Amino acid sequence: MDANHPDGIADTSNERIHGVTLEQEERIRARDAELEHISAQAKLGTQDGRAQRTREVAAHGSKQRRRAFQKRAASVDPRTDPERDDPRAELSQDVLATVNQEANRLATRLDGWSRAAISRRLAEAVVDDTDMTSAVVRVFEKLQTAPGQVVPIGKLDDVDRKEVSIDGKIEVLWNPSHPSIAQVGLIADDSGQTRVTIWKASEAPWIAEGEHVRIHGAARNWYEGRVSLAVTGWSTIHFPERGRWWDA
Repeated sequence: MDANHPDGIADTSNERIHGVTLEQEERIRARDAELEHISAQAKLGTQDGRAQRTREVAAHGSKQRRRAFQKRAASVDPRTDPERDDPRAELSQDVLATVNQEANRLATRLDGWSRAAISRRLAEAVVDDTDMTSAVVRVFEKLQTAPGQVVPIGKLDDVDRKEVSIDGKIEVLWNPSHPSIAQVGLIADDSGQTRVTIWKASEAPWIAEGEHVRIHGAARNWYEGRVSLAVTGWSTIHFPERGRWWDA
């Protein structure tokens, strides 16, 4: 079975967290808060000022759990540590000015990232004894492949999540090897190319060779030892150049 088949898609993350995910922990934490609130109501229900005291007990427990959750998250991503200071406060005025200047420049090339968020990450890299040039390159590459960003095809090997968004040109299409496949071929951008499989069950629109397409939510997997993509029912395909008035 093709590794891109919807029934064969597996978690290909390079770094897996054993047990529950942070998202699952967050849901468990929310349910624990609800149960503790109910317990506090039962415990204090017959005492004077019970409503206010119930809220205080529940709020205290929620704050403790939130802090514990953030600390667990920090073991995966140190930036989520609630006790971590803003790294920009550790920089000299001259270095901070350079960081902000570089953040302004990167913000024009990274959709969805604010200058403040970029400057904080740059400052963090500089505080960790990274020179400014290396810090800019590292932060740019990191944010370029972050969730929600269009990932350069040549960087797909560096992405740990299962779904990605890409933008490229359909280089070639060939005959599908299985009746459940609608189309299969190669998509490329300036950074590289990869195989893309469009499953009939996705009901995706038809694409043509030489066409510019943008695919959101493509499933990232491996085919014959190389990263590949699949268009599933969760994916969407956009055609930026279809219907342009100057092509009419």
